[in-house]
Amino acid sequence: MDFNEIGIRAFQEKRYEEAAKAFTEAIDNEPNNPIGYVNFGNLLAAMNDIERAERFFQKAITVDETTATAYYGLAGLYYDSERYIEAAKLYQKSIDFGIEGADAYYMLAKSFEREEKYKLALPYMQRAAELAPDDIQIRLSYAILLCTLEMFDVAKSELEFVLEQDSNNADAHYNLGVLLAVSTEDTDAAMYHLKQAFTIAPEFDQAKYIYDMLSQRLN
Repeated sequence: MDFNEIGIRAFQEKRYEEAAKAFTEAIDNEPNNPIGYVNFGNLLAAMNDIERAERFFQKAITVDETTATAYYGLAGLYYDSERYIEAAKLYQKSIDFGIEGADAYYMLAKSFEREEKYKLALPYMQRAAELAPDDIQIRLSYAILLCTLEMFDVAKSELEFVLEQDSNNADAHYNLGVLLAVSTEDTDAAMYHLKQAFTIAPEFDQAKYIYDMLSQRLN
């Protein structure tokens, strides 16, 4: 009987007490297997028991310092606690030890972004976009980062891709509108995308403000 599998199934179905019992059994049966500690850490994190979650992730690393998922879980706790530099180091560790997928690269980039280290963030966000080319949120985040670094040509292509996939993405319309306003003479196109942004999302006050400002310039 695989108690980790039983626990994960219960966790996914939000039967947290049963999950906790299964993960406890997994740890008791295999105290030198880090996976039980990681799973229990993920469960505690989901229950917002942050201090205990941290201890379980750290225990997994003590048992096996190459456990990528333990570093990833611990990084998530630190990111949510606004400890972005520590989170970045741990996301990097998770990558170094072979965690799969785009998420670790994306979160590493976001950690650097939060510290306004945009140039450091760029290669990791680019890698996330390469690994998950159909993930609209990652592609949008990549585009916004490119805008921040004034890499407007590449950013424009990314934003256009996002809008091809999701024509009602207000954030993409807004950022494309701003990009066109600051890097081209195509005011009409800029205003079109800004108007789309606040039409789709009426609470998008910043889009309306910039749209009105451009309108005044034309009058």
